[in-house]
Amino acid sequence: MNALHPQALHASPAGWPGDIFSALKTAGVRQVAYVPDGGHAELIRAVHADPAMVAIPLTTEEEGVALVSGAWLGGDRACLLMQSSGVGNCINMLSLVRNMGGPFLTFVTMRGEWGEFNPWQVPMGTGTPDAFRLMGVHVLRADRPEEVGPATAAGIRMAYEGGSAVAVLLAQQLIGAKVFVK
Repeated sequence: MNALHPQALHASPAGWPGDIFSALKTAGVRQVAYVPDGGHAELIRAVHADPAMVAIPLTTEEEGVALVSGAWLGGDRACLLMQSSGVGNCINMLSLVRNMGGPFLTFVTMRGEWGEFNPWQVPMGTGTPDAFRLMGVHVLRADRPEEVGPATAAGIRMAYEGGSAVAVLLAQQLIGAKVFVK
């Protein structure tokens, strides 16, 4: 059984992933696009387990930008889950969001920060906030578990009520530093 696609799961994860899941449910988000990521694993499992939501695995992050935009054009609410290393893949596609003028919401687990062992993660992790800002995406950040709920609520309101493009960055401290095993 794949860790991201178990057959029988509870519908609401605990802790900060549960805060995001509950807020997405309350906001009527039905489509959740994602590139598989350990930092989002609990949230992804909860979306898969919820019959009112559609979990959409992607091969690349930029597909998610188009999917979220298309969902809005079709009258649905969607969001994108990705890791900071995938933000660079989205730069050109974010011009769609900017020119379309509709809402865009993404939750980004950060790498290249807190205790990162992989030097390849550091450049994009460092550049993620600026990359989003350069493309017109408003950036919110949660560094501690108690900040995730308020940042999520603010991002949802800005995106779906205000029509803004919003990225909620989830600090590496929330998911912990990955460990390299030889």
